[in-house]
Amino acid sequence: MLEPTEPALRRLSHHLLAHYQKGTRPVRDWRTTTTVAIDLMVYAILSVDEKNQVLTTYIWYRQHWTDEFLQWDPAHFDNLTQISLPAESIWVPDILINEFVDVGRSPRVPYVYVSHHGEVQNLKPIQVMTACSLDIYNFPFDVQNCSLTFTSWLHHIHDINLSLWRQPDLVKFDRSVFMNQGEWELLYVLTHFQEFRVKSSDSYAEMKFYVVIRRRPLFYTVSLLLPSIFLMVMDIVGFYLPPNSGERVSFKITLLLGYSVFLIIVSDTLPATAVGTPLIGIYFVVCMALLVISLTETILIVRLVHKQDLQPHVPHWVKHLLLEQAPILLCIRDKKKFSQSRPQSSDISRQVENTDSTGEDCPPTGTPAPPLGPPGEGSPLAHGLLREVTAIRQFLEKREEFRDVAREWLQVGYVLDILLFRAYLLAVLAYTITLGTLWSVWRDA
Repeated sequence: MLEPTEPALRRLSHHLLAHYQKGTRPVRDWRTTTTVAIDLMVYAILSVDEKNQVLTTYIWYRQHWTDEFLQWDPAHFDNLTQISLPAESIWVPDILINEFVDVGRSPRVPYVYVSHHGEVQNLKPIQVMTACSLDIYNFPFDVQNCSLTFTSWLHHIHDINLSLWRQPDLVKFDRSVFMNQGEWELLYVLTHFQEFRVKSSDSYAEMKFYVVIRRRPLFYTVSLLLPSIFLMVMDIVGFYLPPNSGERVSFKITLLLGYSVFLIIVSDTLPATAVGTPLIGIYFVVCMALLVISLTETILIVRLVHKQDLQPHVPHWVKHLLLEQAPILLCIRDKKKFSQSRPQSSDISRQVENTDSTGEDCPPTGTPAPPLGPPGEGSPLAHGLLREVTAIRQFLEKREEFRDVAREWLQVGYVLDILLFRAYLLAVLAYTITLGTLWSVWRDA
């Protein structure tokens, strides 16, 4: 019996690898340049380590070149036009990524495809851990641009040259395999070819892929910005508590403590680097400073309106500025309460003077009229009543004077409270509009 014919795949593999030398570049003329066409597709953004400035991505890497010693006539091998061969058995270009900082967990693909024209295709997935200059100033609306530089580590451009497998426009907007459900979204991938020279040595070919990614800010907006905004709004609402009430101070202190606890909780969420601080960190610090300023203003107002009886009269320049000019500038409609001065004191004084003037002629009601003495002599009872009425009048005038002082300081406190509140509100609005505008521009950029 005739032995069965050896399969075409085995015959072709033996034909190609029997005398193959994988230690030399696969060209018949050493002057011929081996051109390696490369391509990549971003599959996923695994992590962005801002502290260590490391980007971890998972890419599908493809490269092909022409091997002049791996060519055959398909007619001699059952019309076989391509075959898979072990990658360890043939010559493979030493294409590396310059930004590599660690070996990722990439699956090993042991085979390459070879066509009958000698074209070798090496396709493999790679987990890439690369160094990247990460700018976190715009966090959480930041856009990062990280480069992957492919180059031959040893061969200069006359031996190994690089080119793109596909057109740059096709590479730029290719998201066909990208996992688009994570924190980062892929914007585009730019490509750039260049030659570089190290001192006086030969030139090397270099192909750069710029992976541009953008962070999705929704999670950080909900968990960081909104709670801070709510606390600041409550601080503004706290100004509507009466300034002479001690509850405002307690309320402001509670807000300050709550914001401190909030900053401790979110400190682990904020990215940390040794070269810069994100703008949102500055935002939190400024909000804390505004809360402290608000508490200080509240303490000042409470000090003005508390124990006014022990304070001196309001200086005339303070009265002129805060009780006469400030209500006009602040558009305070109820100006009467700031212009009243001792309304009750004048009435009481008038009543006491009437009593004093009539006391010499008429005795108090309910008291029998004393008998009239000689014309040159005064009644002892009338003199006693006059002394008592005079003492009562002096006491009432003194009390009304203290009340007037207290009323004036209370009015100063109210006007100053309105003035500081509007200045504080203006500062918060200007700060919020500035940050909102910046973040909107960065988000839409």
